[in-house]
Amino acid sequence: MLETLCGLLAGMALFAIIRFLDKPGGDFVGRTFWAWLAIALAIAVLVGAWLNISYRFGLICTLLRISPNALTYLGLLGAVGTALTAQTWWSIGFLVFSLFCDGIDGSVAIFQQRDSKWGATLDSVVDRISEALWFYTLYVIGVPAWIPIALWSVAAFQEYARTKLISLGVSDLGVVTPAERPMRASYIFIILVLDLVGLPGVTALSMIFFAIQCYSFISVVRFSRSQLLP
Repeated sequence: MLETLCGLLAGMALFAIIRFLDKPGGDFVGRTFWAWLAIALAIAVLVGAWLNISYRFGLICTLLRISPNALTYLGLLGAVGTALTAQTWWSIGFLVFSLFCDGIDGSVAIFQQRDSKWGATLDSVVDRISEALWFYTLYVIGVPAWIPIALWSVAAFQEYARTKLISLGVSDLGVVTPAERPMRASYIFIILVLDLVGLPGVTALSMIFFAIQCYSFISVVRFSRSQLLP
């Protein structure tokens, strides 16, 4: 929890600096405060709703006998839809659908007692492909190409480090970062909405997202080091 809070505070501070350098005049304090408030509220609402909805729909999918692998593939199709409709409101719906399907496939596998090594491998591979498509939407709406490429790379490194820890027998992951997979989707959601309503700051917010992602990756690496070194 402390790691997450520190990451969010660091992101807010960086956001304030970028906004000041971009437009130093005017009501800087007021503009920054309302931007912080909007970001914090959006993330809080998205994460809170996600935790509640994912569990309930996991049970519903179990009752309907929808297989976890089918949900994994549906999540990938949602990611494709997000990329293809990046400059329309449809992208928001596809993004939510993609995260929704991917987020409940593991729960459904547990509920149905159908969790397997193949399912876990498929889920991990599809997750990376889906995230590449999510980040591609940032490029489509005008964010410099190096930012989504760097975002995907660092996020993939973070997930690889986690997977490697598990393979080495570390069962307690120990650290929850401000750039876990649902949070990545939340950041992209906010950036897409900002672009669709015509508000400025899309590139600046993407840079903040990248800074938070780097912080999260470093947090996982530090934890890995503490677990593996005597």
